[in-house]
Amino acid sequence: MEPEKFEEFFRQYYEQDMLAAASKGKKSIVVDFSLLDKFDPELADKLLDNPENVLETAREAISNMDLPEGKVEIEPRFKNLPERFSIRIRNLRSEHIGKFVCLDGVVRRASEVKPEVKIAIYQCPECGNKMEVEQKERFLTPPVRCDNPECGRKGGFVLIDRKLFDSRWVFIEEPFEIVTGEKPGEVSVYIKGDLTDPEMQRKMDPGNRLKINGVVKEIKRIRRGKLRTQMDIYVEANYVEPTEIEWEEVVITPEDEKKIKELAKDPEVYNKLVASIAPSIYGMDKIKEAITLQLFGGIPHNLPDKTRIRGDIHVLLIGDPSTGKSQLLKLISSIIPRGKYVAGRGTTAAGLTATVIKDEEFGGGWMLEAGAMVLANKGVLAVDEFDKMSKEDQIAMHEGLEQQTVSVAKASIIATLPAQVSVLAGCNPKFFRFDPYRPIVEQVDIPDTLLARFDVKFALKDIPDKDMDEKLATHILETRLKPSRVEPLIPPEFLRKYIAFARKNCKPKMTRKAAERLKNFYIDMRGLYSGEETVAITLRQNEALMRLAESAAKIRLSDKVEIQDAERSINVMRFSIQQLGYDYETGKIDIDRTEGVPASQRSKIHTILDIIDMLEKKIGKPVPKEEIIAAAEDQGIKAGTTEELLRRLKSEGSIFEPKLNYIERIR
Repeated sequence: MEPEKFEEFFRQYYEQDMLAAASKGKKSIVVDFSLLDKFDPELADKLLDNPENVLETAREAISNMDLPEGKVEIEPRFKNLPERFSIRIRNLRSEHIGKFVCLDGVVRRASEVKPEVKIAIYQCPECGNKMEVEQKERFLTPPVRCDNPECGRKGGFVLIDRKLFDSRWVFIEEPFEIVTGEKPGEVSVYIKGDLTDPEMQRKMDPGNRLKINGVVKEIKRIRRGKLRTQMDIYVEANYVEPTEIEWEEVVITPEDEKKIKELAKDPEVYNKLVASIAPSIYGMDKIKEAITLQLFGGIPHNLPDKTRIRGDIHVLLIGDPSTGKSQLLKLISSIIPRGKYVAGRGTTAAGLTATVIKDEEFGGGWMLEAGAMVLANKGVLAVDEFDKMSKEDQIAMHEGLEQQTVSVAKASIIATLPAQVSVLAGCNPKFFRFDPYRPIVEQVDIPDTLLARFDVKFALKDIPDKDMDEKLATHILETRLKPSRVEPLIPPEFLRKYIAFARKNCKPKMTRKAAERLKNFYIDMRGLYSGEETVAITLRQNEALMRLAESAAKIRLSDKVEIQDAERSINVMRFSIQQLGYDYETGKIDIDRTEGVPASQRSKIHTILDIIDMLEKKIGKPVPKEEIIAAAEDQGIKAGTTEELLRRLKSEGSIFEPKLNYIERIR
């Protein structure tokens, strides 16, 4: 009776879809479960309670339909299951085995697409009879006996052919939005048929968020030839829908929207937002303002020549111990839906970007596993102790910070994963306290190429100051005595909605006046020391200025970047450059102090190398170190500075020490 009901249902609602699928060679159609429930509630309930048999009946009904292309195999894929069948991954239990469920999760890792035997064709060696056996287990199962009544042979059948289909395994875990202080639940999902085609394969790569309707099944566990009582479960997908992961979980009511628009018009909106970022941490208003701009983000631009300019803003905090870096990083990562916090010392390149792991359980092949940068796609990644990561792990972040992708080419897997993430990193100075007289490169264990990828950098200094210390101590005491005093002006839940609304709906465009203001600031800074080696600002900072200005316009929910946004961007950038780019030796702003070798030091390096060349010609190779130090002192370079520069040149491979305290250049 059920095949006839299904056939009637498909003819009533999906006949045109069937004809289109058959003519185009498609292997499936998407069926709205609510229509089936409306057509025959009893049949719909049977599908939910016994999906394996009912789906087979639906396939049979489709094959019985009179289609122009003849008998075709079209898989019905059901969407819009009732809300009560949406199950959290961690809540899957034995009662769900054999039932239809709807899961929401982020792909953690995925196997390659591989062919699998659907029907094995065996031949009887005695009578030559051919038998088709449908394969439902993980290992090939031959027929028990020949189905020829005149033969009846048992065993010894020869596999002569097979019908294949494509399949893959993906492993999904619960989204960060619904996991609060607990390990995300994870489940294996079996994908087969047209769900493995190239387009769907790309949508199911690690880092993507999916809604999956499927049947919960068990996997038998065999050890030493014996079947174990404990089993693993997996979900065989029937329908897979990629869901928008950009702030999708944030529900904004019409009342919320009205409040957001009112706040955006408030002249004090920036001050209120800054006061709502970690109010328990005293001061740091300019740094909090930069972090606020980071949360709202700029606008990504895709140019006609296929060049992509990122819109996400990266911020680096270099701070003395006990200045509140770690607390600030944790708070920021918890404000927005896809925020993720990791500590550098316990992080590897694979944990941050992506890796390939051996799949021992399913198929024995290699699988792609996403790291924190991929899983925090379209969110914020807070990395504490950034300088404690190994050099290899830091280098792995280069591509993610600038191109906003993570590429993997290992063990025959070549893939590029999305990593559109804003990075907020924190680190400590090498010598415990931040020294304004030394360039950043000398104070943190971070490559200068990586430093250059941060839009703005700030120093959190712990400087004894009677008035400031008194205010800070009073603030800390007040937070203990009256915690209500440090309640954010804008509650975190509403702040999250405000950010989500701005990022979804606001795409401001640069006005001519704002662009001219940013250009004039850039040209003025470049022209400070025209004709000298010192460079006050580079094109990287110019791009960062535009991103910051776009973010400032987003906060106002404006569709234009105006002069006031450009000024706010310039103020943040100027504060960053003056904090870390001022060279006390020359009294000039030198951007290379923040991400490379400052001009004053480059000049000394050239002088030292010239001295070595001169002494090699004069006294021969190698040159005694004391001679180099003496000659450098004659040119105004202190002995300690010369020693330090020689160590640097040695580590960079420009010079070497053939014997103790003798130097020779490498050419």
